Amino acid sequence: MKRFEGKTVFVSGGSKGIGLACAKRMASEGSNVFLVASNPERLTAAQESIRALDATEIDFHATDLRTEDGCNAAVAACLDRFGGCDIFIHSAGATKGGIFPDQPDEEVLDGFALKFHAGVRLARALWPSLKQSHGTVVNIVGGFARTPAADFMVGGAVNAALANFTKALAEKGLQDDVNVTWVHPGLTTTERLDTIFADRAQQQDKSLEQIQQEAVEAEGIRRLGRPEDVSE
Repeated sequence: MKRFEGKTVFVSGGSKGIGLACAKRMASEGSNVFLVASNPERLTAAQESIRALDATEIDFHATDLRTEDGCNAAVAACLDRFGGCDIFIHSAGATKGGIFPDQPDEEVLDGFALKFHAGVRLARALWPSLKQSHGTVVNIVGGFARTPAADFMVGGAVNAALANFTKALAEKGLQDDVNVTWVHPGLTTTERLDTIFADRAQQQDKSLEQIQQEAVEAEGIRRLGRPEDVSE
């Protein structure tokens, strides 16, 4: 019997990057997987890539997690499809890099809406089911929560807020028998990191390779992380 056989995992941001890697890992361990993201084409491709692993039941729901209605609709679709949720992995988030004070207010609000507010709303909507199943919440936060950067100021603030919420939610989890934790990935090769590096290269008039090498050296690591490293 596989480790998570018969369990249902809800993965926000599950169409690519760390979210998709987590979904594949959970599916390989026997769980049913419910993917949520905004792009139906990417979700379809993600679903097929997981099915290729001879996994169990895979389904998805395309919605805008920036809105409360979108979050509630996604949870309702998962509960309707699988009857409950055992594990919630929150990996959605696309905070843009930018230089203060030039970064517009819209990007600040958008960063909080998708990663922080969606994390709160999804946890709230899934909590009764997680409580019933004695389940688990895993928030994919990010190293910028602890190491702010001038060109990723909003992202760091969003991550710090989500980390604080996760810590408080863990205390609630002790009362309700729900395990709550976070993962702080370091520099991981995702579309978002590619965009951050590209912006830095343009701002500093350097090559992308220079920016990547400087980041690796600054972190004291041999290479950038991969989404699969986080999913392990």
